[in-house]
Amino acid sequence: MKTLLITTALLGLVAVMPAKAADYVVDYKGAHASVNFKVKHLGYSWLTGRFNKFDGKFSYDESNIAASKISITIDTASVDSNHAERDKHLKTDDFLDVTKFSTATFVSTKVEDKGNGKLAITGNFTLQGITKELVIDAIKIGEGDDPWGGYRLGFSGTTSIKMSDFGYKMDFGEILFDLHIEGVRQ
Repeated sequence: MKTLLITTALLGLVAVMPAKAADYVVDYKGAHASVNFKVKHLGYSWLTGRFNKFDGKFSYDESNIAASKISITIDTASVDSNHAERDKHLKTDDFLDVTKFSTATFVSTKVEDKGNGKLAITGNFTLQGITKELVIDAIKIGEGDDPWGGYRLGFSGTTSIKMSDFGYKMDFGEILFDLHIEGVRQ
């Protein structure tokens, strides 16, 4: 009886322990992830938008955060500012030049544990054929079993880039990114 109680207690403990090292695929198809941006419009107000198509993967090990990695590829032609005519302009060589540069990418080079679920994710961001290092300030939102028999892990984060760093013909300063990434364990 004592062995049964100990085994039951250990199984219960394992059920509530966070996942260890695992690989995840970003769930953008289920709209459980988003890449949002905002930039000042002529310096008078904020223009907001998102990229509707992107994919990515990440590995995460709570016991060894430094070994974690993420890579994201964004389809630049999927830019959506909620205004069709503006989106046409954003796709031209004044901004994203989607015919020449159909994707933007982020590949992490370092993940630092800042405590309390906070992370600093350093990586190379490539846009317009130009690669610059940037840091994403991220926070772990949560993890656990989903209703479809899978296991999920989610983060959100913020970062920014200077338009001048990426060769834009029109420069309105910084583009602020608001990122929400939910992954399904593989």
